Amino acid sequence: MQKNRFAHMLAATAVAGLTLSGCAAGTATRELQPAQFVAMQEGPGEEYVIGPLDELTIHVWRNPELGASVQVRPDGRITTPLVTDMPAVGKTPAMLAEDVRLQLSQYINDPLVSVIVNKFAGTFSQQVRIVGATEKPASIPYRANMTILDAMIAVGGLSEYAAGNRAKLVRFDKESGKQQEYKLRLNDLLKKGDSKANVLLMPGDVVIIPESMF
Repeated sequence: MQKNRFAHMLAATAVAGLTLSGCAAGTATRELQPAQFVAMQEGPGEEYVIGPLDELTIHVWRNPELGASVQVRPDGRITTPLVTDMPAVGKTPAMLAEDVRLQLSQYINDPLVSVIVNKFAGTFSQQVRIVGATEKPASIPYRANMTILDAMIAVGGLSEYAAGNRAKLVRFDKESGKQQEYKLRLNDLLKKGDSKANVLLMPGDVVIIPESMF
C-alpha cells in the first residue's frame, strides 16, 4: 500500500516538473504586440546616426570651395578641403557639421556648415538584418514606423522552403543590456494576410528565418 502511494507521489512530481518546464520553455521566446499595416499616426524615429558608406554633402556657406560630396570610408572617416580624416561614423549630421565647423574656424571666420545625408547605410545598430530562408537576405536601413511586413517586402518575401512561422526576431534591450527573442508568424502574415502577425521593428533588429525540415 505504501509502495503504491509512493509511486503515485513520484508520478505526480514528474508530471508537475514537466508542466513547469513546458511553461518555462513557452515563455523563453516572447510575442510582440501587433502593428497596423498603416500607422495611425506617423512620427519621427530616433535621430539618424551616420554609418560607413553613407554619402554626404558638406556645404560651407559662402565658401563653396571648402564643401564637398563625399562617401564615408569603411574606416568611418571623411576628408574634405582643409579637413583631413575627420571621424564621421557614430555622429548625427548636426554633430559632424559642428566638428567640421570647428576645424574650419582655424582658417576662416565664423564658418556656417551643414551636412546633408544623400544615401543612407547607417550603422549596424540602425539597420534591420534579415537572414535565412528569404529570397534575398539583406541589411536594410531602418526607417521610422517600419514593420516586419515592410522588411519582408524589401527582401522579396520568404523562399520556397521557409518555415515562416518558426522565424524569430532578436532585439537588444538597452535597459537590461541583454538580447531578447520574439516569435514571428511570417507564414500567417504573408500567405494568410493575418494582420495580427505584423509587428513594429526597431533599429538593430535581426530577423532569422529557418528552413522547413520537410
